[in-house]
Amino acid sequence: MSANSFDARSTLQVGDESYEIFKLDKVEGSARLPYSLKVLLENLLRTEDGANITADHIRALGGWDAKAQPSQEIQFTPARVIMQDFTGVPCVVDLATMREAVKELGGDADRINPLAPAELVIDHSVIADKFGTPNAFSQNVELEYGRNRERYQFLRWGQTAFDEFKVVPPGTGIVHQVNIEHLARTVMVRNGQAYPDTLVGTDSHTTMVNGLGVLGWGVGGIEAEAAMLGQPVSMLIPRVVGFKLTGELPTGTTATDLVLTITEMLRKHGVVGKFVEFYGDGVGSVPLANRATIGNMSPEFGSTAAIFPIDGETINYLKLTGRDEQQLALVEAYAKEQGLWHDAANEPEYSEYLELDLATVVPSIAGPKRPQDRIALADAAHQFGQDVRNFVSDADLDEAGKESFPASDAPAVSNGAPSKPSQVTGPDGQVYEIDHGAVAVAAITSCTNTSNPYVMVGAALVAKKAVEKGLTRKPWVKTTLAPGSQVVMDYYDRAGLTPYLDKLGFHLVGYGCTTCIGNSGPLPEEVSQAVNDNDLAVVSVLSGNRNFEGRINPDVKMNYLASPPLVVAYAIAGSMKVDITSEALGTDSDGNPVYLKDIWPSEQEVEEVVAGAIGQEMFTKSYSDVFAGDAQWQALPVPTGNTFEWDAESTYVRKPPYFEGMGEQPDPVEDISGARVLVKVGDSVTTDHISPAGAIKADSPAGTYLTEHGVQRRDFNSYGSRRGNHEVMIRGTFANIRLRNQIAPDTEGGFTRDFTQDGYPVSTIYDASQNYQKQGIPLVVMAGKEYGSGSSRDWAAKGTALLGVKAVIAESYERIHRSNLIGMGVLPLQFPEGASAQSLGLSGEETFSFAGVTALNDGGIPETVKVTTDTGVEFDATVRIDTPGEADYYRNGGIMQYVLRSLIAK
Repeated sequence: MSANSFDARSTLQVGDESYEIFKLDKVEGSARLPYSLKVLLENLLRTEDGANITADHIRALGGWDAKAQPSQEIQFTPARVIMQDFTGVPCVVDLATMREAVKELGGDADRINPLAPAELVIDHSVIADKFGTPNAFSQNVELEYGRNRERYQFLRWGQTAFDEFKVVPPGTGIVHQVNIEHLARTVMVRNGQAYPDTLVGTDSHTTMVNGLGVLGWGVGGIEAEAAMLGQPVSMLIPRVVGFKLTGELPTGTTATDLVLTITEMLRKHGVVGKFVEFYGDGVGSVPLANRATIGNMSPEFGSTAAIFPIDGETINYLKLTGRDEQQLALVEAYAKEQGLWHDAANEPEYSEYLELDLATVVPSIAGPKRPQDRIALADAAHQFGQDVRNFVSDADLDEAGKESFPASDAPAVSNGAPSKPSQVTGPDGQVYEIDHGAVAVAAITSCTNTSNPYVMVGAALVAKKAVEKGLTRKPWVKTTLAPGSQVVMDYYDRAGLTPYLDKLGFHLVGYGCTTCIGNSGPLPEEVSQAVNDNDLAVVSVLSGNRNFEGRINPDVKMNYLASPPLVVAYAIAGSMKVDITSEALGTDSDGNPVYLKDIWPSEQEVEEVVAGAIGQEMFTKSYSDVFAGDAQWQALPVPTGNTFEWDAESTYVRKPPYFEGMGEQPDPVEDISGARVLVKVGDSVTTDHISPAGAIKADSPAGTYLTEHGVQRRDFNSYGSRRGNHEVMIRGTFANIRLRNQIAPDTEGGFTRDFTQDGYPVSTIYDASQNYQKQGIPLVVMAGKEYGSGSSRDWAAKGTALLGVKAVIAESYERIHRSNLIGMGVLPLQFPEGASAQSLGLSGEETFSFAGVTALNDGGIPETVKVTTDTGVEFDATVRIDTPGEADYYRNGGIMQYVLRSLIAK
């Protein structure tokens, strides 16, 4: 029950139903607040308890100073939690382990239960092993079940053992698309109350639901577990960036072009830790699907959330996707009653302002390794000619005329880009050549675009026109189609477009995250061999949101984000060296050149297909029994009991060590001394560089572990699928094939130098960490700017902690990873302003001590700690524990230990 200090409790009548609500206009200053802060204000009014959430917190939010730096902490209680299976499995593993820990400490195991609705969508386990054939989907599903049976049985146990926990079985769709099409409420109804739908999710792209007016963002699995157990999310009232949209997109551009433009603008502006909110006359012309695409990319531009307010377009989409009439009426009535309905005439206050005229957007791609590096499509081939030089050998550069073309007067790609034509013989005996820039992967994938029928229909129409002109994909291109929802194939079939995609090799490979998360599957053997034998810089073109180094496929060095229609075009062109805006993609049946403009559909053509092929009944049918699953899912045997029976032989699901030896009270925090550097890295090291992801190599520590446990190489599966086994995950932490650890120069991958051994030999990071831990030596990670950017990978923090790392010193952090480090008991520190490891002369060979950490035992948070080394370097590092709640987690050794002790204390 709310303390209701502001007398805000009221009643809203919608049709025959009556709901309790908490009126925002009872708080002075609420009318001028941005939409997103109004949602937070309602949250505080409804959950006010006089202790963690007080009237002062509510007044502080009502009196928000738009220009001030964030300083006021509040406790946000999300309405629900959403998970995907990679991050969700360890959440359920941890909950199962917590049940046992409670039991051992004399408590009731059933107390460990989600208190907020939690929904998990299995979408990250399908791998595009099979492609280019009509049976690719069924074969990949078969392989998926074969690899993941143990995990799926475990999740089925969780579905029966925990209240308020539901699982959407595999083969249904991508978590974020299932969320916007079915799970999202926009306005929640629970225990007679109506209130804004809010959430946290164990995937950074949870922000896709911001397009529906739902405030939510990605958190690490450990934060999500706490939210499931009723712990509010500690946060500072953020700055809110108002992003004004005017005009309309020009013909020939897509939502992808828009989102890449916005990503570039917001990265340049700087929005890390801020909310972004879209407003203005142009909002009404942005279809819901485009809003979802923009919201989805929030992690790529770095904001916490990127939200659109509720308006008529929101209601139309909810109706299209099958929400019932009462829900539609409630959403509209509630939004208008609470001042949450978009009114272009009334502009809220914002901390910062940006503006984009949609008419200025041009066709674009982004790459070769960051989503914010937008390239106008007309410049793409030329830019590739410059960028590829960073990915090829010096010998190849010499061949291209390394010194002949100064950067200021770069050559045309055709006569300046490095070239190494390499012959390939296909399985059918066909002989062809591939070179640097060959498109090895063309993938229509990921929630970013497959939620958007306009770009998906556009891609299918490009395929249709191409096939009708006799064009084909190049034989070296691996083509895949992995929609975010079954509805996509329904409208393709209804519009008669599926055969054209099939003809170009874009057969359905699965409903889930594939290429974008590294589940692209292997390249054809002959292509892979040619790439590796000749050290070719080949590329992927994908309609996803992530293109970081080493993420997409181990054979592919350069990765480009593009709209689905452009993915099809590049599959036909076959090379990034082709300027697809001016050069022919191929020749038609009569030998005439065919250009992109010849097969690009008009806006009207796309609109006609969308209007004629997509109907409410498709969504109603797809989601009518969404938690039931197919026959394979239902046939899985389900373990019983309120605690899980761990299998000592399992290589998928193992009981983690987080609570071993834990007492009812935490030990005092201690200073850190005698620490050694395990990893030293530069700027923009992502969670993909840190967290285990993608394929498991046979000669890696994780591969060795699996082999020792009797697992055949063909059954290794991916790191993501084995996230429930901490032994595999520790061994894969910092093992990314593109990681460059500066204390082990001339290496790439999971290597370091082991200072416990004579001569400081190069060793795997895992083996070195084991030696350090045996000798009781704490470890440190040193990093540059934007450390931990990218996905909300909880294993980037879990693995770091289990390797024995006690502190990270970086120039700056991305939000989620810093928070996750604290959640695992790792101290995040920041170099003094303007300083870095380089400017301080730190090589990584020093021994470090950190004094002043013990000040946390007094209940406060020290601003800095004194860092000293055995080489005489001294500096004050800023303590990046930003809120009192985070300090509590750190004092307890982590967020899970804090939650467990809190439950026992109750």
